Amino acid sequence: MCNFVTNQKMDMKNLTLSTENFSSGKRNYFIDFKRAVNDSQYICITRSELQADGGYKRSSVVVFEEDFHLLISAMSSLFHSAAHLKTTSRSGAKSERLGIADRGIRSWNPELRPREKLIEYGTDALSNAELMALLIGSGRPDVSAVALSENILEAVGGRLDLLASQSHKGLSAFNGIGIAKSSAIIAALELGRRMCAV
Repeated sequence: MCNFVTNQKMDMKNLTLSTENFSSGKRNYFIDFKRAVNDSQYICITRSELQADGGYKRSSVVVFEEDFHLLISAMSSLFHSAAHLKTTSRSGAKSERLGIADRGIRSWNPELRPREKLIEYGTDALSNAELMALLIGSGRPDVSAVALSENILEAVGGRLDLLASQSHKGLSAFNGIGIAKSSAIIAALELGRRMCAV
């Protein structure tokens, strides 16, 4: 069980803004959101494990503010991939189209493929991830274009306005997205912005 605590206590150098902690057996985990003396923010993830002699062994990882989007992207991708490993036992269209390694779109049933759905039913039948998959054209050998698009959208909370504010560098942080694919996404969103501005 996780407990959320707001902590306004200063440690030796940095201010802890909030803390999340949970335990599992002899292991305790702490996720601290902190502000450094230079006013930058960071997350510190610490594992503390009870040793046979009664002491604790601690190890920590620090992620700085400028890399938060990479952490969120990596976690999103990790959980997305893990969820897809279990889809073979689930029902519904999504589980039909996914195999253990999220096979390529060409292996999906035709009625589930984004391009065929677009032609048959129009744009309203497609999710944002499916529309974006049509823009980028392909994913990676282990991740389809739709799954890759879902990862990107999850990293921005599903908000197209936040997606539109991403740079080439931000989009290229996703494995499988390079300059060509990030350019296609940025160009499409800019066309949408210009259309709304008319």
